[in-house]
Amino acid sequence: MATNIKFGTDGWRALIAQDFTFENVILVTKAIAAYINTAYDPSLPIIIGYDTRFMANLFADQAAKILNDLGLNVKIADRDAPTPVIAYAAKNLHTAGSIMFTASHNPPEYCGIKYIPDYAGPATTDITDIIVENVKRLQSGDESFIKASQVKGSTEIFDPKPEYFSWIKNLIDFEKIKNAKIKTFYDPIYSTGRGYFDELLKEAGCDITTIHGWRDPLYGGGMPEPKEKFLGELKKLVTKNYPSLGFSTDGDADRFGVIDEKGKYITPNEIIAILLKHLIKNKKRSGIVVKTVAVSRMIDKIAAMYGIEIMETPVGFKWIGQIMRENEVIIGGEESGGLSIWGHIPEKDGILANLSILEAVAYENKPLYKIVEDLKAEIGLHYINHRIDLQLNEETKSSAMKMFRENPPASVGGIKVSNINKLDGIKLYFEDGSWMLIRPSGTEPLFRIYFETDSQNKLDTMIQDIKKIIENN
Repeated sequence: MATNIKFGTDGWRALIAQDFTFENVILVTKAIAAYINTAYDPSLPIIIGYDTRFMANLFADQAAKILNDLGLNVKIADRDAPTPVIAYAAKNLHTAGSIMFTASHNPPEYCGIKYIPDYAGPATTDITDIIVENVKRLQSGDESFIKASQVKGSTEIFDPKPEYFSWIKNLIDFEKIKNAKIKTFYDPIYSTGRGYFDELLKEAGCDITTIHGWRDPLYGGGMPEPKEKFLGELKKLVTKNYPSLGFSTDGDADRFGVIDEKGKYITPNEIIAILLKHLIKNKKRSGIVVKTVAVSRMIDKIAAMYGIEIMETPVGFKWIGQIMRENEVIIGGEESGGLSIWGHIPEKDGILANLSILEAVAYENKPLYKIVEDLKAEIGLHYINHRIDLQLNEETKSSAMKMFRENPPASVGGIKVSNINKLDGIKLYFEDGSWMLIRPSGTEPLFRIYFETDSQNKLDTMIQDIKKIIENN
């Protein structure tokens, strides 16, 4: 039995058969059920969803059985489904929330479990703290707080697709996309996005070709992450079929990947910037912008151009989602490829993000690469964003973070530090406008370091220097 079950930035994830076992799934399910019984009417159903990972469907079935034994009713998806679809169902079907079995973009040997309350966004820390405390009580042998039931609950299999499709069709102008006649290629990376993004476009009469559109728990030997290095085949297809666009989603389709007409990967920072301008200019949306501390200053520049207030949060979409529930938000985004827009649920949605880019291209009536070029020219600055992930043991990671907090470097790569932000990890602002964020991952055993600067030479020098600083700590 795992002794260190923690809910990070987006649920609990662990290695299948090592810590992510049926025994621990039962434990966490009971802990979630105990929370639900104190926060909701116990007659309300609980949605259960799962991705394409090895045994994810069996873990989901086990959770349904446990909930039924505790007298709770369940609606379980009829096939693997995207996290945003399951989140939407949690709100739309008047439920006690959703339990989603997914490890998102993590390697195939991982699985995970996340609880999504009925507001359709990631559970906030106050909720996950209760669930983790319930786990600890169960591990100590205390089950006194688990509400027993003489009557078993029921499980109903349901299809979450139709109502999600209907909702998305209200948010996106499919007629505009259809009339633009954009040839599109899509790589769901053997995961849950298949039959969602592509089917929506097919229903609208658009020209779309899907690759890797079948379930493979090993993701073709790669990673279920729509980063440039995993989209080689998609880039080749787009390049060979000019002019066309390429799109991808991650393991649970809450993150996006975009390839322009020239076969170039468009970064999430650029996508958020494009959509912010599109939503203000073309769709007349108003409100505020929310971004994590790791997102590019491009967003700040565009917000300033339109006089839009911008709010910054720690890394993790749960913080963005919380602000979306309390404010009118034009767009909320994170540099790792997650975003949501005005009118949608407070959960990141890779399907919606990709559709929104197609919509923006259709409205602007020019190639995506030209939209990016024009936007950068309008801002007047060229940013290079990069992230490195360092595998460090817990002792080294802990001592490095202590050093950065208590005695941060006065300069990195020969550039002086002008300001420090401790909202999440340590963010160093430099006198030339560059910045660097250092923080431990909330979902993987990694030390993440983010960079933004204006030249490749500066970036290379900063990376070399910060690695030396950590090694010499």
